[in-house]
Amino acid sequence: MKKLLTTVIACVALTLVSRAQDPNFSQFFASPLTMNPALTGKFDGVFRVAGNYRNQWPSINNAYITGTASVDMGILKNRIPEGDQFGIGIMGFTDRAGNGALTSNYGALSVAYHKSLDENSFHQLGAGFQGTYMNKRLNSSKIVFQDQLTPFGFTGVSSETFAGQQLNLNYFDLNAGVFYNGSTNGYNNFYLGASMYHINRPKETFQQGGNFTLATRTTIQAGGKIPIGSYNFIHLAANHSMQAKAHNTIVGGSFSLNVNNDEENPTNVYLGSWYRFGDAVIPYMGLEFGEWHFGASYDVNTSQLKTASNARGGIEISLIYIKKYVDPNMRKLNCPKF
Repeated sequence: MKKLLTTVIACVALTLVSRAQDPNFSQFFASPLTMNPALTGKFDGVFRVAGNYRNQWPSINNAYITGTASVDMGILKNRIPEGDQFGIGIMGFTDRAGNGALTSNYGALSVAYHKSLDENSFHQLGAGFQGTYMNKRLNSSKIVFQDQLTPFGFTGVSSETFAGQQLNLNYFDLNAGVFYNGSTNGYNNFYLGASMYHINRPKETFQQGGNFTLATRTTIQAGGKIPIGSYNFIHLAANHSMQAKAHNTIVGGSFSLNVNNDEENPTNVYLGSWYRFGDAVIPYMGLEFGEWHFGASYDVNTSQLKTASNARGGIEISLIYIKKYVDPNMRKLNCPKF
């Protein structure tokens, strides 16, 4: 019975991911190019490398395994006004749902420009665009359909039909976003951004004769960094996304403790928690040292799904490397610190 329940839930989860929401991270703030294309190049340094891994609901037949890697940087620094930033980036994204029944792979190119709004560059407004090439593969042998479910278990017959070419989809996707960040004194920071994905609403279906178009996804993000004493900070962040009838809202924050009392080259320990409404509490811890920032979180289910998941929502890790400027006199950009 437990195996039967697991299979049913995995099938339901697969249906939801293919027709409702895109893959997403609990540490949304550590995955800049999936949160908002306008964050491309939005950091203080030469280049940034970011990686994320998430294993969601592992007790439900490996429901979702998601990973991403990105590289972005600022360019043309000698040709644009001081305080502005012109960013370009590339990203790879993979998601396996239903124990590999549905595999999605993305490749994306993004560009953004951030305009300084004052002489100190305390306030910036940016806009970005992202073009994505998508490939989705469906392994129908790993799927059990609704019409195969009977009071006595599963049958081997389904009325669903597929054509060979429909098990492998390819299409182009267009995303865009805007982002504002500001500071009153150069130490605190606050930001507000919005992005829209699947602007061109590409056709996406594996069923013969199907005509399903991918719904646009709109996200709104906001947060800030508040100094506590001379070296420590409280970081607040929230993200809300809407796609078709699905909504996803995460709010929370963390406290960063500077353990070496060094403002220029800090070693920060992060402790905090986020909450995904109607779904999970997400404890978080992080470590920042030198040019590296490591984060780890764990979703603890609070919804009714915890009966099947045994409250094992999902583990997630993130790693960000930012190459710092060699020139100590290089003017620093006022960028959001997540």
